[in-house]
Amino acid sequence: MRIGGFQQFSLIDYPGKMAAIVFTQGCNFRCGYCYNSQLACPKLFEEPLDESMVLEFLESRKGRLEGVVVTGGEPTIQQGLADFLRQLKSMHYAVKLDTNGSNPDVLASVIERKLVDFIAMDLKTSPANYGKAVGIKIDFDRIKSSIDLIINSGLRHQFRTTLVRPLCSEEDLKEIQNLIGASRQYVLQLFMPSSKIIDQSLLAQPQYTLNEVQHLRLLFQRGF
Repeated sequence: MRIGGFQQFSLIDYPGKMAAIVFTQGCNFRCGYCYNSQLACPKLFEEPLDESMVLEFLESRKGRLEGVVVTGGEPTIQQGLADFLRQLKSMHYAVKLDTNGSNPDVLASVIERKLVDFIAMDLKTSPANYGKAVGIKIDFDRIKSSIDLIINSGLRHQFRTTLVRPLCSEEDLKEIQNLIGASRQYVLQLFMPSSKIIDQSLLAQPQYTLNEVQHLRLLFQRGF
């Protein structure tokens, strides 16, 4: 598996657990507001980390760390994902997988094989605007399949949307709410403009204020 980054300790990325974070290298989306451009854009890739060294570190921290977050980039495009998750589970770690939901077949496989304990999925915007948000042509039926898989999995899960004003309006949020139905875990995240984002033109466009984000959270956020 191509590992583009590794954080040895976090208290905020796996709710309720002390965890390490593994950042996979490569993504099939090109979201303009992505601040992990070095993980998404091949021209910015650095030499991947040695997977065995990451696993050795995690082995040495058994009993002190509780979980591992596998994020990206997009982990589900990694051919070695299932084997990597299996090794984490063999160390008795709780595993959280972050995904964009573009590969429901992979999600179904890791859920069925009990290789994950928590899934967090990014929902970018309403179906009609999805291609604009992710920067590629998208089959939204695959996104919807992932939503349904996660909701029906029985696993802890979280859906989340980053609030980028040009890409996600209040009407878009209403459509997202309809998509996730009775799911009680939905988080709205504030877009943080940065020189690292893929689409620099977003830096010149008006964005939601903190007060506007708080208002939208009162309307739509659940479970937090």
